[in-house]
Amino acid sequence: MNSLIVQDTKAGAVLTVHIQPKASTTECVGLYGDAIKIRVAAPPVDGAANDELIRFLARQLSTPVTSVQIQSGANGRHKRVFVKGATAQLVMARLNLGQLKGSMKE
Repeated sequence: MNSLIVQDTKAGAVLTVHIQPKASTTECVGLYGDAIKIRVAAPPVDGAANDELIRFLARQLSTPVTSVQIQSGANGRHKRVFVKGATAQLVMARLNLGQLKGSMKE
């Protein structure tokens, strides 16, 4: 398993995410290769899917929306998302990805 799915940094955590826009509901569904797969209900038009992803992660991680930023991949499905003040362990727990404990960078 790739150690870069959720990575701790000095300022927070970086998540590797694969999104599926225009889903029936917004939810985290587990892994997709070396990324966390998140379905978002919003379409990939005018940044709506990115905005929904940010709101979803902020809500799940109990952090302000301003603390969640897309670092790369804003125009594609594969993204790197930074969450200020979060830890890899917190992200894994809040997204119900506990079975991936070995994937966290120590």
